[in-house]
Amino acid sequence: MSVLAVIPPISALRPLLPGRGSLRRYSALLCIGLLTLAGCSQHQPSVSAEKPAVVKARVQHLLPPAVRDKAGWSEDIYQAFSHQKLSPSAQNLCAVIAVAGQESGFNADTPVNGLPAIAMKEIYRRAAALYIPQFVVDTALKIPSPDGKSYAQRLHSVRNEQQLSAIFDDLIGTVPMGQRLFGNLNPVHTAGPMQVSIAFAEQHAAGYPWPVDKTLRREVFSRRGSVWFGTLHLLGYPVDYPSMIYRFADYNAGWYASRNAAFQAAVMQLTGRRLALDGDLIRYDGDGVGSTEKAVLSLQSRLGISVSSLRHQLTLGEDPEFSQSTVWKQVFRLADKQNGRPLPRARLPGIELESPKITRQLTTAWYAERVNTRYRQCLARVNPSLHSHSDLCHT
Repeated sequence: MSVLAVIPPISALRPLLPGRGSLRRYSALLCIGLLTLAGCSQHQPSVSAEKPAVVKARVQHLLPPAVRDKAGWSEDIYQAFSHQKLSPSAQNLCAVIAVAGQESGFNADTPVNGLPAIAMKEIYRRAAALYIPQFVVDTALKIPSPDGKSYAQRLHSVRNEQQLSAIFDDLIGTVPMGQRLFGNLNPVHTAGPMQVSIAFAEQHAAGYPWPVDKTLRREVFSRRGSVWFGTLHLLGYPVDYPSMIYRFADYNAGWYASRNAAFQAAVMQLTGRRLALDGDLIRYDGDGVGSTEKAVLSLQSRLGISVSSLRHQLTLGEDPEFSQSTVWKQVFRLADKQNGRPLPRARLPGIELESPKITRQLTTAWYAERVNTRYRQCLARVNPSLHSHSDLCHT
């Protein structure tokens, strides 16, 4: 999945990728010691005692055979895990490898068919949304760019996302009122081989370990930057999912989307109201009260929680604390009782993917299943007998 995602980007179809509060990361330690599954445990991350050469060799072994520059990939993945203090278990490494494979096929500069037409259509759409007339856009694009060609000429010959983003960097920096007119028109909102949301990277730039090459956007286009932020997005938040597939769904839909979709399903069962199981517990555009919030408020007397407290607790939907909240516990207590047995605490979100590039109906569940297939293939390179298992232990 990639490019030109309509706001928000395709790898994060929620308003902005979650990340309020401190990042308390932990990762599941896969106990496939010496290629034998012995058991599983969860705890806060710690610095691996393994030597860098051992971890890098493991990454190279786990990468698909056709990947070029395995040494470079293993170095960047090792650095991401080391700086973020994540366990370099086969499970965690395969999760990152699976996402990179799905997002880019390990090639960040893959040519995009029809990109000039896609780009211009999206530029005009964004300009119209900001009430910028098309003739203003066309006039600005006729101005010569630093390489001597007009911006229109460069756009009409663009082949990949990095080239397209670079055109906008030049446009914003050289055209009069460029930032004001075009600052929000760059249609590239995800970048690099892991197609990381640039908005996510900007929100979590504080821990980035390398000097930034002019702009953070440029860093995210690099392999090391995309791998670093992609690993953080995938593994850098605490969850108690029964399968890695839910992290894959969250990578596409936003942190805790799978957990929140399960909560929405429980609310839907209690109220009988049809809800979009998208993981959004409140409206992020500030335009009124969302359907999930309305449904929860209708349960106020049964939950025994004040309206003000309910509203506050629903704002925790992007935080790990939500699963410890009173509304979470009470909703599932009632829903489990009504259902006759415990409901799942994680569910693949029912989000339909949107992007100028997508020409068929795709969903977050489809995305997660595709990544999960790559994940199982990666684990099979650790131990072929594991290929038939959809997952190995909690993450």
